[in-house]
Amino acid sequence: MKIRELLPEDIDTCVEVLRAAYNPPPWNDHWTKETGKKYLSDFISNRNFIGYVAIEADEIVGAMFAHRKTWWTNDEIFIDELFIKPDRQRHGYGKMLMNRAEELSKELGLGGVTLLTNKYHPAKLFYEKNGYTVAEHVIFMYKEVQ
Repeated sequence: MKIRELLPEDIDTCVEVLRAAYNPPPWNDHWTKETGKKYLSDFISNRNFIGYVAIEADEIVGAMFAHRKTWWTNDEIFIDELFIKPDRQRHGYGKMLMNRAEELSKELGLGGVTLLTNKYHPAKLFYEKNGYTVAEHVIFMYKEVQ
């Protein structure tokens, strides 16, 4: 088990891991190879992109797509996506990726690590178990338009 920086040539494998993680329950998303690649490529094109992959036996089993976010008090690392292959979940890979983000935040003298997740899915419990708290002063809002 190891963590290494995400390379541009990892994108197709990351798309497959994304699809494996999010298309089945409980997420029930409908990522295709095309939409997944476009989605993850958008993150990589950010000039402040930060990415890592989790490796087991030379196979990518998880990934974190993040970026350095400018904030008025102190920059922070914002995790845009973190996903692990379903058969490799609960093996410590997510925690390893989160730890790497936290270490990098310390190394760069940043304010910390932030992220968004769905409060109705198990990921919330994973983040809470790893020391993250719900920010009661912030809400995520959206509006569907037809």
